[in-house]
Amino acid sequence: MLSQILDALKIEIPQLITHIIGFLIALWILKRYAWKPLLALLDERRERIKNGFAEIETKQKQADALNANYQSKLKDIDTEARRRLTEAMAEGEKIAAKIKENARNEAKDTFSRSKAEIEQDMAKARVELKNDVVLMTITAAERIIHERLDTPKQRELIGRFIDDIEKVK
Repeated sequence: MLSQILDALKIEIPQLITHIIGFLIALWILKRYAWKPLLALLDERRERIKNGFAEIETKQKQADALNANYQSKLKDIDTEARRRLTEAMAEGEKIAAKIKENARNEAKDTFSRSKAEIEQDMAKARVELKNDVVLMTITAAERIIHERLDTPKQRELIGRFIDDIEKVK
C-alpha cells in the first residue's frame, strides 16, 4: 500500500533519501556556521536593547532629580521674591508715612508763616489805623479850632470820636 501511495504521488525513494540527506547537511551547516552567529547577533541586540532601556531609565531618574531640584529652586525663588516684595511694600509704606509727616510739618510751617504774616498785616493795619485816627484827631482839632466851639460841643465831638475808635477795635 505504501508503494501504491508512493507510485500515485510519483515519489522516488532514492530521490527522497537524497533530499533528506541534503536537508540534514544544510541544517548541520546552518547550525554550525549560521545559527551560532545569528543567535550571537540576536543576543547582542537583546543586550543593546536592555542596556538602552537601563540607560533610558537612568536618564529618566536624572531628569526627575533635576526636575525636583528645579522645582525646589523655583519655590525658593518664589519665596525670595515674595519676601522682597513684602520688604519693598514695607519700605514703601515707611516712605509714604515719611512723606505724609513731611507734608504735615510743611503744612504746619506754612500755617505758622501765614498766621505770622496775618499778624504782621494786622499790626500794620493797626498802625495805619492809629495813623488815620491821629490824622482824624488832628483834622477834628483843626475844625474845632476853626469853628470855635463851646465846651458842650467839644465834649460831644470827643465822645463821638472815642465811640468811633472803640468800634474800630
